Amino acid sequence: MSQTAEDQRRLILDQFTRQAEPFAKLPAHSTEESIRLLGEASGIGPEDTILDVACGPGLLACAFARGSRHVTGIDLTPAMIEQARDRQQAEGLTNLSWQVGDVTSLPFPDASFSVTFTRYSFHHLLDPAAVLAEMARVTRPGGRVVVVDVYTSSVEQAEAYNNVERLRDPSHVRALSLEELTTLFKTNRLEDVTTRLYGLDVQLEPLLAASFPEPGAIEEIRRVFAADLDQNRLGVGARRDESGAIRFAFPTAVLVGRKTG
Repeated sequence: MSQTAEDQRRLILDQFTRQAEPFAKLPAHSTEESIRLLGEASGIGPEDTILDVACGPGLLACAFARGSRHVTGIDLTPAMIEQARDRQQAEGLTNLSWQVGDVTSLPFPDASFSVTFTRYSFHHLLDPAAVLAEMARVTRPGGRVVVVDVYTSSVEQAEAYNNVERLRDPSHVRALSLEELTTLFKTNRLEDVTTRLYGLDVQLEPLLAASFPEPGAIEEIRRVFAADLDQNRLGVGARRDESGAIRFAFPTAVLVGRKTG
């Protein structure tokens, strides 16, 4: 049976309501190095007005607010927006606003923002092309559209990776290839596209502790990763660290395109 938009909406709300607090506290999501890299790639400056699409607990929105005029965060999950507001208050930031909403139809006028940004959302979307079109619509001519997400490198690797990610997070749809991501940017008349690649390094067990898979799936996930040590069928470089724990790196792409006039 094919997945419907309402089915996927329910999965996202279920997963990210439960993940809201542990996701916000997972160290890999807010390292200084990754935030600096994303800020530099996006070219964010003091005059920018930014939209963070599927903003989650506001990790990047709050970081970017320190160096920009204003940041708006939108997310489908109310529990994530609650986490974002708490983070804003704790950091004493005043140039942010938050909205609960569906990112497939952004509730903003055309050309509202100089930078439109999303991180780790496209692999949860049934129609990422529609969301990117919305992001481009609300971006001013000359502004930047930024997508950060995991990517795949071959049909075989994509199948293996997507299968284990769906076990860990039932709201995962699929990770796109670099070629697919680049094509989406070209389709939306986004020019001067730059791509940066990096690995989001995590330890398996803390990630599982912050995840809410179906009953019985955790042992299967552990088995898949143990079998992939030094094999790299998943494309994540699974390995054991000095403590014997399994670590791996999500292959992550940062694409930045300029909206034409």
